[in-house]
Amino acid sequence: MAQGKKSAGLFILDQIIIWFSIAVSYLIRFNGNIPDTYYPQMAVYGLFSSFFIGISMVRFGMYRRIWQYAGRKELVAGCKAVFIGATLAYIATSIVDPLHVPVSVGAFNAENLLLLLGGVRLADRIFTKRTSHSGGEKINTLIFGAGACGAVIAKEILQSTDRKLVGFLDDDPGKLHYRVLDVPILGNRCDLVRVTKELGVREIIIAIPSAPRKTISEIINLCIPTGAKVKKIPNLGDLISGKVSIGTVRDVDVEDLLGREPVVTDLEEISGYLQDKIVLITGAGGTIGSELSRQIASFRPAKLLLVGHGENSIFSIAEELRYKYPGLNFEPIIADIQHRSRMEEVFRVNRPQVVFHAAAHKHVTLMENNPAEAVKNNVFGTKNVVDCAEKYEAERFVLISTDKAVNPTSIMGMTKRLAEMYIQSMDGHSKTRFAAVRFGNVLGSRGSVVPLFKEQIARGGPVTVTHPDMVRYFMTIPEAVQLVIQAGAYMNGGEIFVLDMGKPVRILQLAEDLIRLSGFEPYVDIPIEFIGARPGEKLFEELLFHEEEVTATKHERIFIGKLNGISKQEVEIRFRTLENLIFVEKKSVQGILEDLVDASIKYQKSYDVANQS
Repeated sequence: MAQGKKSAGLFILDQIIIWFSIAVSYLIRFNGNIPDTYYPQMAVYGLFSSFFIGISMVRFGMYRRIWQYAGRKELVAGCKAVFIGATLAYIATSIVDPLHVPVSVGAFNAENLLLLLGGVRLADRIFTKRTSHSGGEKINTLIFGAGACGAVIAKEILQSTDRKLVGFLDDDPGKLHYRVLDVPILGNRCDLVRVTKELGVREIIIAIPSAPRKTISEIINLCIPTGAKVKKIPNLGDLISGKVSIGTVRDVDVEDLLGREPVVTDLEEISGYLQDKIVLITGAGGTIGSELSRQIASFRPAKLLLVGHGENSIFSIAEELRYKYPGLNFEPIIADIQHRSRMEEVFRVNRPQVVFHAAAHKHVTLMENNPAEAVKNNVFGTKNVVDCAEKYEAERFVLISTDKAVNPTSIMGMTKRLAEMYIQSMDGHSKTRFAAVRFGNVLGSRGSVVPLFKEQIARGGPVTVTHPDMVRYFMTIPEAVQLVIQAGAYMNGGEIFVLDMGKPVRILQLAEDLIRLSGFEPYVDIPIEFIGARPGEKLFEELLFHEEEVTATKHERIFIGKLNGISKQEVEIRFRTLENLIFVEKKSVQGILEDLVDASIKYQKSYDVANQS
């Protein structure tokens, strides 16, 4: 309603300007002394101008635009409206009036109208911006990156009601002391702390989407001590597609601090074993399983089988794939890997050629309190899937394992180690090639500390850290899955593929960085409490046993660790003993698992000694 009244008022003002412009044009033409014979012509010219220019202005939407955000398109549309309307009015008047309208009058009128009608809208824009900007305190914002992307963001900030752009920083020495949109470039990354402090910057936007991840990570680490909120442009693709705006700017997350470059995969190798194949993924609704589903879908498998126990998570990934890959042949399957007969049915009906086994109970503390469930799912559930893959002659089987399986101290780690042992024991005894892929924590996964820290920060703290010296390896979900898929191309059978996780991260440092990235100061705004290591947790994780032989692969971030001499007969005997104790005698699990894992290491050592002699 208010906008409608404003448009009506603007239309009336335009009509007044049209008549005023015509009068001024005749006065200029005749030096202030208009002959009496031209007054009737002025009236006719005014009527035609009101009609044609009014219609033209409406046609070009001059009364449906919010002039506060006007730009080049609005300027062009306004010029077209005035030129077309004024030309038609001049022609019509000259036809009707025998005196003809002087050419100079038509030219003066067009110039006056462009200036006056445009000036009214410019004044409206300036007035609206000033009144809207007068209320409330603005956030002093600094942009790192004075290129094309930074300019796009700067333009929006300059029109913003809640931000004030105080300047740019850029590492290009040729840009120093220049201005972008009349905003100064104040220095480079070395000046970041000083500029932030001097200008009271509360928000830093990193607008260099083409920069390497390592560079972004370095800049973020420089921003963290300033206490300012740090944001960034997501990626270069958004800039290319024209999607960059203040709305696409996102908070910097802990993933950005890792600074690792994107994983490079050999698409030809991957396509060779996935394209036109029937691929089955267990745990397809989980963090790793769902990302496997997304990435494998892009390789055009003949059919993708999404197996999971939780109907909501399977429904969610199925709907996502249906939307993103409309031509994909896939089937969501609700099944529990612990039920042997159900897994037999799934394999018998579908005959998968490639299997990714991601289903597992992964929460360390929960599994300490529910050890029997960990064994049922992680050990015997895995055995069910492995046996079915062998029976129905799948070509490849990839187990998703964990660094917690190395020298395990937790129930979860021990069960995953037993799953690895079963995979390795199949080497040389099956047409199916079996392998496991071992990596550390995945940022953003359901078992990661990062979501927990974020929730605690959102509540105002405290953030709980188990031990000040605890360290973990971290990897992003997409890069972990890319490496898993690539490892599947290298397998010959019996390998444990170990992914390069980069440098270990101190959990305390991670918590402090997350607090600062959220705009708070650790120990001042958000307290950090040390709660002690939980049952089954180690201060640091390992990716390899001391006894494992390590060899490189063609990929610089994938290695092979292999324990020789895992006897299939020995493993099956111990698994039957474990199965009897768990399901029949229902004895305590922890001691049994420890004995099994220790026995496997002792067996390995005796195997090595025998071979050396």
